[in-house]
Order: sequence, then C-alpha cells, then structure tokens
Amino acid sequence: MPEHDQFEKRFQRQREEKERYRKALPKDDEPPLPPPVEPIQNEKAPPGRNDPCPCGSGRKYKQCCAKKADR
Repeated sequence: MPEHDQFEKRFQRQREEKERYRKALPKDDEPPLPPPVEPIQNEKAPPGRNDPCPCGSGRKYKQCCAKKADR
C-alpha cells in the first residue's frame, strides 16, 4: 500500500497547487488584471538581431525573419 500513499500525496499536491492558482485570480467583484505591456519599438529603424521580430511571432528577429532575409 505504500504506492497508493505516494500517488495520493502527489495528487493532493496537485490539487493544492491548483487551489493556490485559483485563489490568485481576480474575483468577479475585483478589477480585472491589466493588459500585458507591449515592447517599445522604433518603427523607423530596422530591427536589431536581438529585437522582437516585427512579424509578431514573439521570437527574436535573428531566429525568425532574419533567416528569411538572408536567402
């Protein structure tokens, strides 16, 4: 029966973690969370290698569209 106890402890930890996450969310009578902050980008200059890609993929320019531009 020790295996059963291990499984029960694991699932109990998962339930507790979900409960902590649920308690951190805003309630119906609380104001909603603010929107995420958008990175500041200079529209006039071309993107640097480590800047976010302008295509909106969320990846760095050097890992996304810079490879396409080299072809």
